[in-house]
Amino acid sequence: MPPTKTASKKPQAARTATKAIAKKKPAAKSKRAPQSKLSPATIHDIFRRFHANVPEPKGELEHVNAYTLLVAVVLSAQATDAGVNKATRALFKVADTPAKMVALGEDAVREYVKTIGLYRNKAKNVIALSQTLIAEHGAEVPADRDALVKLPGVGRKTANVVLNMAFGLATMAVDTHVFRVANRTGMGPGRDPEAVEEALLKDVPAEFALHAHHWLILHGRYTCLARKPLCSTCLIADLCTFDEKTVP
Repeated sequence: MPPTKTASKKPQAARTATKAIAKKKPAAKSKRAPQSKLSPATIHDIFRRFHANVPEPKGELEHVNAYTLLVAVVLSAQATDAGVNKATRALFKVADTPAKMVALGEDAVREYVKTIGLYRNKAKNVIALSQTLIAEHGAEVPADRDALVKLPGVGRKTANVVLNMAFGLATMAVDTHVFRVANRTGMGPGRDPEAVEEALLKDVPAEFALHAHHWLILHGRYTCLARKPLCSTCLIADLCTFDEKTVP
């Protein structure tokens, strides 16, 4: 109700109505996942094609166990997998457990990873998460998302990658590539990574769920590029809803 321009008192009924409007809470936002623009059959066909092309997709971060995978994923934030691998090959030869990493120390870790963006803060987080693993988890990486995201430097995406690759859980780690492919194709629209994750978990067929995020990452990294997607060589161009395809 717009404010009155006079100093006169409102009638009792009007004042009561105004108070009721002021106390009324705004409508809660819907928690339903965004609806896919593709039919279940089309989404199944997309992943059938991905599977036929690369039956067993693998993550590109080099690691030797769950702990080194966790460290590699933490280091990979705002960095390329190739750049992380270049740094961690030497690091993991001397420190492949939490205890060895803590013994190595933050200064030494920083030297190993100094070619990676944000290396100072990342080195600090690597030592801190290693200390936490020793103190709270028996020096083992927990197979639990809630526990993982409490570790220094570990967010939801990192936790999902570790749960998927180290423990074989059908999680959906949404990075920039997955986010782009999901929205462009229309299979998992969402304004933020968690919305995309929810949509994909709901709509990806169970038979493809374990490897789904790897197929989407690889597709975004090598075909559905950010600036100029390679639609002419895309396996799923005929199924994609992207309006600005680069097909000649």
